[in-house]
Amino acid sequence: MTVTPACTACEVHAESTFTVEGMDCHEEVALIERRFKHLPGLEAYSADVMARRLHVTYDAARLSTGAITAAVADAGMRAWLEHEEPVVSANPRAARVRALLLAGAALSFAGGLVLSFTAWTLPSTVLYAIALLLGLPEPVRKARQALAVGLLDINVLMVVAAIGAVVLGEWSEAAAVVFLFAVAQALEVRTLERARFAVRALMELVPSQVVVRRGGGEEATAVDAVRPGDVILIRPGDKIPLDGAVVAGVSAVNQAPVTGESIPVDKAAGDEVFAGTINGRGALDVRVTRHRRDSTLSRIIHLVERAQAQRAPSQAFVERFARVYTPAVLGLSLAIAFVPPLVAGGEWSTWIYRALVLLVVSCPCALVISTPVSVVAALAGAARHGVLIKGGAHLERAAGIRCVAFDKTGTLTRGVPDVVGIQPFGTASVEQVLAAATAVERRSEHPIARAIVDYAARTGGVPAAATDVRTVPGRGAEGSVDGAPVVVGNRHLFAERGLLTAEVEAAIARVADAGRTPVIVASAGRAVGVIAVADRARQTSRDTVDLLRQHGIEHVVMLTGDSQATARALASELGVDHYRAELMPEHKVAAIEELRRTYGAVAMVGDGVNDAPALARADVGIAMGAVGSDAALETADIALMSDDLLKIPYALRLSRATLRNIQSNLAISLVLKAAFVVAAVAGFATLWMAVLADTGASVIVIANALRLLRAE
Repeated sequence: MTVTPACTACEVHAESTFTVEGMDCHEEVALIERRFKHLPGLEAYSADVMARRLHVTYDAARLSTGAITAAVADAGMRAWLEHEEPVVSANPRAARVRALLLAGAALSFAGGLVLSFTAWTLPSTVLYAIALLLGLPEPVRKARQALAVGLLDINVLMVVAAIGAVVLGEWSEAAAVVFLFAVAQALEVRTLERARFAVRALMELVPSQVVVRRGGGEEATAVDAVRPGDVILIRPGDKIPLDGAVVAGVSAVNQAPVTGESIPVDKAAGDEVFAGTINGRGALDVRVTRHRRDSTLSRIIHLVERAQAQRAPSQAFVERFARVYTPAVLGLSLAIAFVPPLVAGGEWSTWIYRALVLLVVSCPCALVISTPVSVVAALAGAARHGVLIKGGAHLERAAGIRCVAFDKTGTLTRGVPDVVGIQPFGTASVEQVLAAATAVERRSEHPIARAIVDYAARTGGVPAAATDVRTVPGRGAEGSVDGAPVVVGNRHLFAERGLLTAEVEAAIARVADAGRTPVIVASAGRAVGVIAVADRARQTSRDTVDLLRQHGIEHVVMLTGDSQATARALASELGVDHYRAELMPEHKVAAIEELRRTYGAVAMVGDGVNDAPALARADVGIAMGAVGSDAALETADIALMSDDLLKIPYALRLSRATLRNIQSNLAISLVLKAAFVVAAVAGFATLWMAVLADTGASVIVIANALRLLRAE
């Protein structure tokens, strides 16, 4: 929850993030909120239960971090600044002690329950009393903290109900109140821990070490220890972990995530490289320009850890309802306890008992946790599948998506060039054209050259030996094969060499019209063929489009900055409904707005800086996380860590399953509450039944939510 008190005389604005030990549910957040109400200089704060973090904005001239941690301590928790060493707990074995107390309470309660069916009433009562003594310390401690700030939370209600049951001689029901409540609390904490574990496991995706050049040698260093100005070695195929500038080496870097270019870009000394891009076949020495905390994966983890701080719309509604429901039922409990005995002469014990039943029912625990526990479970389950959703609001919004728009390069396509066709001229064969091109290109590290060489290797081609090979920058390459001059390159190179003919021009036009890049090959002074190179679609792109339609997505659209011919060819291959080509970033934003007006809620899937405005404007923005740019990942609502497009249908399916889960949880809670309010007033419900209904509802709600962890 975020609260923003008025700031009347601020001098120095500051922001701090604290780790809070013991903040395991929204009841602890409510305690902190009560303590924070009277802090001078406080401007805003938000609690992230899943990450146990508290973000505070304050006037540093009037409020210190020490005062903030003291206020948290007054609420019964421990806090320390996120970047500092953790505060050592006063009792490192506290969790083990709580587990032992719960186990003891369970055994005592079970023993008392068994003996209650025999004539041994006294031993049964003793065992119930032991269960109470073992189970009450934690609720009593929390109840005292709540009462100290004037808050009637669930712990207060449960302690009052247990004491009332004991006064009335209902030992079994008093023990049931405490024991079942402790079980529900433990299950809720366990759910949050499972969610936290999923997020912690995500951190393993961050590269842990990098090779740094120091003192003429190489030294493996933790990425966290690398500072701007350090020179790091990027080996062939490595993911570049930090932003920097090349100081030595030549390589082609796949930077489609940042620029949207479908062809990798040659990098040499002086060129900038970006975190999250993929190095090609050459080694690079890169001088770091930014810290690791600004890298792509670090931002992803930070965004996921903050996800729980953003509350879902249904959660906000439930909390507003609970603020009205609880006081109303508490007032009704007091009326039931005093009005009938005073006005109609009813039995005090009977009506107080009914009031206690109603008091237990007045606790909105199952109702309040029905939404957050489902959201936490869904976020954790999604993280396990490599889908990072930044909050419950985005999760719920995804359930209503009717149109999905895709960027092309790096999203629907791999962003890597490949040979897709060879057209020989005259008497030349496909094999001869490929052999001549491969002989000249095999020494080059250019992405198009590598595409030709790799294709020859896959198809079993055996290139001849080439001599006198030289690169023509921006044009191609040429050399000699078996004594004959061979030229491989683009139209400009062939125009300069006087090798363009009508047949060659027509072939180039056909390849270009199909959305391919033409590479012309000449041998012995004449053109022998054209090789078509293109950025191939991902293997899962067509399946993703088909699955989206099966899941009720009515319209699939492709938005790209590439040419009309390239877009038309890919759209036909994948079967998307519509495509729009030659779009600048602002045009993509306009397209998203038009799609929303036409079809309803729209999701945008992209990976580059040029996609960020459209991702922000869409109802749900989905970024390709593994190779996505910082701007795209910061803007998007969902990130796909594995860049597997099939995770998009999964994310939409999960969002709908979560919404159904929340709705069923709310229905369970509301129906049980309504039924037992009526039964309690009418005298049909016992305290035992109320405890089972209330605490049982919490257990059912949590168990139902945990199914989302295993959702496929």
